[in-house]
Amino acid sequence: MNIHADTSIKTYGRTSGHLTSGQKSALDTLWRRYGINGDGPLDLDWVFGRHAPRYIEIGFGMGTNLAHLASAHPERDYLGIEVYIPGVGSLLNRLQRERLGNVRVIRNDARGVLGHRIKDGSLDGIMVFFPDPWPKKRHHKRRIIQPEFTARAVAKLRVGGTLHLATDYEPYALHMLEVLEGEAGLINCTATGGFAPDGGERLPSKFEGRGRSPGDGVWDLTFKRR
Repeated sequence: MNIHADTSIKTYGRTSGHLTSGQKSALDTLWRRYGINGDGPLDLDWVFGRHAPRYIEIGFGMGTNLAHLASAHPERDYLGIEVYIPGVGSLLNRLQRERLGNVRVIRNDARGVLGHRIKDGSLDGIMVFFPDPWPKKRHHKRRIIQPEFTARAVAKLRVGGTLHLATDYEPYALHMLEVLEGEAGLINCTATGGFAPDGGERLPSKFEGRGRSPGDGVWDLTFKRR
């Protein structure tokens, strides 16, 4: 297994965990096919071997949503960014099992990837679903959705490209909405403003599948680049 990770980029989320034998085997045998190493600018046409609409999912977890989108939209290319290595192994297994050739994976912190590896104006969409909310006030600075990150993400989108966020923690949802509404390069896709009425192409989370208790919910935000 030869997975490059830039240790100069600070990552607050968990990066390791128990690897099943299947996940370890996938990392050992499939990374060379689906994984991207290095730290220089990426030529995505060369990486995917074609020119197509390009989408990034940041923090794809175990890869269920990313694999679903790739299967539903073979005309698109997807780049998944995740630091949690068991999740990377699980996604690699699924890509092989379902013969999905339109996904590539980077194991690194998304802030560094967007800052140094993705060309401006090259993406059709960026997705960040259920990032760690860091609920304690002293940890709020660790939240990935901040003005600096949002401005960087907007620069990578083409005009009309979308930024889709989702969280099941209402205080973070309100923070996200404030940050996105404060970014001059974005416009809310929801005609009435505020949160999106549904998850769009996003698969329901396990939380949604279990049903909701009073006061619970999932908040989606979809904005596009002006």
